[in-house]
Amino acid sequence: MAALQTRTKDDSSIQVSLIDAPQSEDTELDKSLHRLELFLRFFGFCQYSPLSSTLSWLAFALVGVFLPVLIIKFSSCSACEKYQIKTFEFEILISQAFLAAISLLCISHNLRKYGVRKLLFVDRYHGHTIQFRNEYVQKIRGFFRVLAVWVLPCFLLKAAREVLRTIFVHHALWWQSVGILLALLVSWTYLTTIYLSGTALFNLVCNMQVTHFENYGKLLERDLDVSVYIEEHIRLAHYLSKISHRFRMFLLLEFLVVTASQFVALLQTTGNRGIINVINGGDFIVSSIVELVGIILCLHAAAKISHRAQGIASVASRWHALVTCNSNDASQMGTSSNGGNLDAAYPTSSLPINYSESDLESIDYMPMPTHTQLASYMSSYHKRQAFVSYLQSNPGGFTIFGWTVDRMLINTIFFIELSLVFFVLGKTITITTK
Repeated sequence: MAALQTRTKDDSSIQVSLIDAPQSEDTELDKSLHRLELFLRFFGFCQYSPLSSTLSWLAFALVGVFLPVLIIKFSSCSACEKYQIKTFEFEILISQAFLAAISLLCISHNLRKYGVRKLLFVDRYHGHTIQFRNEYVQKIRGFFRVLAVWVLPCFLLKAAREVLRTIFVHHALWWQSVGILLALLVSWTYLTTIYLSGTALFNLVCNMQVTHFENYGKLLERDLDVSVYIEEHIRLAHYLSKISHRFRMFLLLEFLVVTASQFVALLQTTGNRGIINVINGGDFIVSSIVELVGIILCLHAAAKISHRAQGIASVASRWHALVTCNSNDASQMGTSSNGGNLDAAYPTSSLPINYSESDLESIDYMPMPTHTQLASYMSSYHKRQAFVSYLQSNPGGFTIFGWTVDRMLINTIFFIELSLVFFVLGKTITITTK
């Protein structure tokens, strides 16, 4: 009885360390979170007060909307359609502004409501345990790495295009051309960074939870009660539901705007009867790359966390099968009531050994499982079976109003987009034969 109480206390302590880990100082993680919050605050995502919200949207309106509109409107020339098409410029600006506004609106709403730590689920349940601390720091560094990898190459493409356009579209004064070039680059970088920061932050939130889903298999190796596994899965599923609820409108709106933008871009470039070259249509290439990178980051993160969540049932089924198959011998019927690793009811050293020539006499000395051992084994088996059935009935995943974002949905989206492309090409491109 004392041993059972000791075992129960040990299980309880393990459960507390896994689920209710106390807060502790983590300098490296705190610094990473602080750098992330400073970055988000610099671009206006952290709208914690009416003043900061007003300044953020005022900067967005001035730098992201009014500045490029004024430049496009007053810097164009009537005889420069070969190098600059005003309608193209405005359509690209509208799509960029809409995407950045959606990103700024949705992310700032979540940050204002939950804060950086709660949005990333770095609370008393996460981030302060030794096994996840370093991984969280690496994930946050990966956020900045993703932005650098995609923003810098796209910036170079945009800069090259603007330099070429400045060379062919002359202005009266050289400093005026340089000022227009710098203003366009600043505005484009501002809008692009806001858009990609929102998608990269969603990717970060999903990847930090993927870490816990991937670690769930190691949790099954511990000698814990089945209820602990169920509680841990319920908590992970609850957090996944929160992520879906917080980001579903963000992902849906971004996807719709990107689809509409690509549709219009394809329609304009294929239906235009004028000369389309890299200079007057190069912005479509740059904007398309940025838009597709952002939506791919979101879809990849959502599909990845759905795949990991749905894969837990397979891991638990394999664990249940291995534990059950290892308990076939009668000498191993004495399983612990917590449903963990099975222990032999009679250790090998305690088994009576008889060297009688009679097989019947030897059988009389074989240990037989008692009713208590059989009941304990069957109870453990039914607990594991109920646990596996629960996981199979609750696959989980990132959902958008009930639609699970997984590989099947992504394949469906791909073929819908492909159908739209062929539809536009069929309306704009005709082949004539004599």
